[in-house]
Amino acid sequence: MARVVVVGGGWAGCAAALAAAKAGAEAVLVEKTDMLLGTGLVGGIMRNNGRFTATEEMIAMGAGELFEATDRVATHRGIDFPDHRHATLYNVTRIEPEVRAVLRKAGVDVRLRTRITAVRMEGERILAVASRGGPPITGDVFIDTTGSAGPPGNCTRYGEGCVMCVLRCPTFGGRVGLAALCGVRELQAVNAAGKVGAYSGSCKLAKDSLAPEIVAELEEKGVVVVPIPDRLQDTTKLALKACQQYATEAYGENLILLDTGHAKLMAPYMDLEKLRAVPGFEEARYIDPYAGGVANSVRFLAIAPHDVALRVEGVANLYCAGEKAGPLVGHTEAICTGTLAGHNAARQAFGLEPVTIPETLAVGDAIAYVTRRLEESGGLGKKYTFSGSVYFERMRRLGLYTTDVDAVRRRVEAAGMTGFFARPVARAQAHAG
Repeated sequence: MARVVVVGGGWAGCAAALAAAKAGAEAVLVEKTDMLLGTGLVGGIMRNNGRFTATEEMIAMGAGELFEATDRVATHRGIDFPDHRHATLYNVTRIEPEVRAVLRKAGVDVRLRTRITAVRMEGERILAVASRGGPPITGDVFIDTTGSAGPPGNCTRYGEGCVMCVLRCPTFGGRVGLAALCGVRELQAVNAAGKVGAYSGSCKLAKDSLAPEIVAELEEKGVVVVPIPDRLQDTTKLALKACQQYATEAYGENLILLDTGHAKLMAPYMDLEKLRAVPGFEEARYIDPYAGGVANSVRFLAIAPHDVALRVEGVANLYCAGEKAGPLVGHTEAICTGTLAGHNAARQAFGLEPVTIPETLAVGDAIAYVTRRLEESGGLGKKYTFSGSVYFERMRRLGLYTTDVDAVRRRVEAAGMTGFFARPVARAQAHAG
């Protein structure tokens, strides 16, 4: 049986493994920590702005399981917050077991606490990967979804040191990129301030450390906006954020909280004493990252050059997705690229050529656009997302953004992609034969 090995268990890795399994391959998902989802364990925002369109496109294309998992553990639906509309917030404390159940049902072989540190190659082909002291894991095609943050040395070099974030590098080991192990020269993005990397865009506060009236409003409405006194404002840190869709003036002038199980603070960091000087936050406590009063984790330090089908350049049987595939920021975006990479890896394992998603769809256009931008001057200095900033502006300009689900389905049907990712590719192989 054709075997696809996915290294990295974030949203992209989970989507890739799921897509490969649905396509008919044996899918192995390898994750270095004891939990799946990576930054998805502290994220929680779905369907805001153009992500609504992308989500409905993926559902129509037969890749809706992970989006439906977030819906099942949603804390709020259809909420608006500054510069963002109709968002769904999922409960970050409940999502990981939900995703594990989806993968288990699909037959994905999930291997936790397995940090890949070695690769065995023959020419330009990967034969196997291995963790230190562990047996080799062989496969026909591999996918790198190891992300772009860590190890701690990078957070020290480009940030303020390890801030003890949810990735937990000191415990489970820093990120090791599969593409880099194969000798691929990875790319580094820069932030709006011109520095290498970018800070994760938000922090988590313990709800019980906030004033009861703030918690009550947060749980009722899903969002709380609290003005920051002028003397405490620091808008310069907005340029450092990975998530530039949350870097508008409103996020420098206000404390914006979202209810994702914890209180999600939409700021990359804020000095704890300044935070506690804001009424209602006198006893505030960070729970991710623990050093959120100083800085945040640094991301976009390891991007693999690839084509529009997400094949990594220089390695014959390696694909990439998520932040490894470029500065296409967010959970929705990771699921989209992961799905395409997983499906294409299965196709290659079955002897078929990879496919691309038509650019008449927002998902296809975004993947193609960002891939092209990686090769252009200044392309690595921008962040792209369905929910704001550069790419959402492009979505609207091209007429790709809509909240009309029926219109999305018609568009997907016109592109010939209805149910595409739900069909085993082995059937296509048999038909071709």
